[in-house]
Amino acid sequence: MQLSELGLDPWFLEQAGELSMPGGLQLARVIVVDRGWYIVRNEAGEAAARTTGKFLHTTQSTSDMPCVGDWVCVHYEADKSATIHSLLPRKSFLRRKSAGKDIQLQMIAANIDVAFIVQGCQYDFNVARLERYLVMAAEGHVEPVLVLTKTDLVSEEALAHLLAEIRAGGIKARIMALSNVSGQGLEQLKGFMAPGKTYCLLGSSGVGKSTLINKLTGQDTLKTGLVSASGEGRHTTVRRQLIVLEQGALIIDTPGMREIGIFVASQGMADSFADIEELARRCRFSNCRHSNEPGCALLQAIKEGNLSPERYDTYQKLNKESAFNVASHGEKQRKEKTGGKAASGAGKKKGKRR
Repeated sequence: MQLSELGLDPWFLEQAGELSMPGGLQLARVIVVDRGWYIVRNEAGEAAARTTGKFLHTTQSTSDMPCVGDWVCVHYEADKSATIHSLLPRKSFLRRKSAGKDIQLQMIAANIDVAFIVQGCQYDFNVARLERYLVMAAEGHVEPVLVLTKTDLVSEEALAHLLAEIRAGGIKARIMALSNVSGQGLEQLKGFMAPGKTYCLLGSSGVGKSTLINKLTGQDTLKTGLVSASGEGRHTTVRRQLIVLEQGALIIDTPGMREIGIFVASQGMADSFADIEELARRCRFSNCRHSNEPGCALLQAIKEGNLSPERYDTYQKLNKESAFNVASHGEKQRKEKTGGKAASGAGKKKGKRR
């Protein structure tokens, strides 16, 4: 394959040129990330890869480590493995707060053109979760497309109700509805995907992401689990990987997400909740908290029926969550930095006593 077929464009070539790559290094794309090891691919094919010690030493956080979709500068070894020496800047990305109480950024994928946000029409459908994914996509400069799967499990009237609920929530992203069983909607999705462009599947476990990739590739590329009587599938994907489809598009599969923690989402909030941001600028006070202040345009819009209470609640909740996570992460970094300096100072004092 040519690098252009793997998604390389003039923007990435310019970034590579600015890095002044030493002789012997080649560009490659990370196509698999699994528990700290990588597979990279370029014109020469695929190779197992690891990062160099120097790369690890200069890494500031886990979000600076290579993730699926990244372009990296590698050196191929005699045993046909590769070492990753540096990482090209990312044009776009998907990231979240890591699951659990630990306040860390977790990279999901990089250099994506479109994120397919997948939800099932039955057990999994949730507008509030959709809004979280939309904020994530907007923050990372990724175009979102909503994909509703398992349409064979609901009536046309029920599907129409779900679509109306999405639009009523102020969500304007493109929507595609399909069934992996009947094949309805699959051709529309295939026709939307362009050669050389990178797409990423996001969604909870069991919504049919792996089955969808198998339909797109025309073979059992990924393992799939049994489906319960409720229509809920079993989680099968355990690693992030990039797959090149026959028509030339590239698609990234990701493990199902139970938590979609919002982190550093100022731009994402502004894009996903543009209607609320515009209303907020009409509030009487510039520092309005939109709770019980007089002259609050948001509260007035709710009262008049121009803003749904549910969308307002999601907006408030995501703003508070993002602010808390950013503050907590900053405090943790300050403590780690202070602790590191203290340890360094203690080592120097020991040396002097000797």
